[in-house]
Amino acid sequence: MTTDGNPGTSDIELSDSRDELVGRIRVRRALPRKGLRTVGAWCFADHMGPALVTEDAGLDVGPHPHTGLQTVTWIVQGQVLHRDSLGSEQVIAPGQLNLMTAGWGVSHSEEATGRYAGPLHGIQLWIAQPEASRFGAAAFEHHATLPAVALGAATGGGGAGEATVLVGELDGVASPARHDTPLVGAELRLTGAAEVPLRADWQYGLVVLEGAVRLDGDDEPVGPGRLAHLRPGRSAIECGSCAGERGAAARVMLLGGEPFTETLLMWWNYVARTRAEVDAAHTRGTPTTVGSAPWPALCPAYRAVRRSGRRPAADRASPRARGATPLVPNPPNRCELRTGFLHSLQVCLSCRHADGAAGAEEAGDDGGAGHRGAPAHARPGP
Repeated sequence: MTTDGNPGTSDIELSDSRDELVGRIRVRRALPRKGLRTVGAWCFADHMGPALVTEDAGLDVGPHPHTGLQTVTWIVQGQVLHRDSLGSEQVIAPGQLNLMTAGWGVSHSEEATGRYAGPLHGIQLWIAQPEASRFGAAAFEHHATLPAVALGAATGGGGAGEATVLVGELDGVASPARHDTPLVGAELRLTGAAEVPLRADWQYGLVVLEGAVRLDGDDEPVGPGRLAHLRPGRSAIECGSCAGERGAAARVMLLGGEPFTETLLMWWNYVARTRAEVDAAHTRGTPTTVGSAPWPALCPAYRAVRRSGRRPAADRASPRARGATPLVPNPPNRCELRTGFLHSLQVCLSCRHADGAAGAEEAGDDGGAGHRGAPAHARPGP
């Protein structure tokens, strides 16, 4: 294996994820990174937690728009509430899948459930939509159960784990979830050294969620906070759990697919092809109602201001600023809520704090998602 994204002569590349803050939770961002923007059509991967949340505070990713992508939410431990501008309100629990298709445009939030308190652990993924579907209608689907496939031991005889197929197909077992390009997303639960079947014409990525694994018997264990990238040419990989003192199984997210050949431009929460498309999406905005309530009522910063007794800027502004029209960015100095409240991954419609898309560029060598010129709080988010 090679490290730090340097291909070398090996077909397995290891790179470190970047620490980011999503709402109130630290995440390890495995994709995108320098030299690797996509794995198949997978273009974003945030491993979140484990972190403690309460009934009313935790992930706290306020309402924000998306275009040109699908969001895939997978929970290992805990619960999260999803709301969107289609009217969906869905709590997701371990073993369940939330998949939202943005298409031309959709808005959503991911929040505390109002009931669950305890550890929260999971992964948030994006899939870039191809040209054929990226201008289509938005949609949301929830799958309470998903198919699983047994993983055979690399040395033969007996089983060495199980894979739950979130999206796409693995070893002939297909998920019922929508996918617009040939790909797979599967959670591997490993109790030993398993042989995981692959397609030789696809590329793959492995993100360890729990425990540690050895790939192809290599002495160097791979744990959380690292991405293992497998270039095309393999029909299988040996993935073995490094059982800890308590003998816990390893948990790994397998992402793979046909190499995505369309050029992507990612800025904030938009996946596009050109700067003009990003400008247009950011100017026109997306629906301003999430679930059964307008965005300002759902935004954590707005709720905090309400509790403090201050009057948000939206209450003193015109109907246009109160969300009566789609999102129109204002200059940063217009925001009265920026200091002291969470704006890291949301556009708060109570103050409309979002810079224009003029800073949108193709993903740069810093490993970011094409947000050079964007404000610090306008990072890509779930």
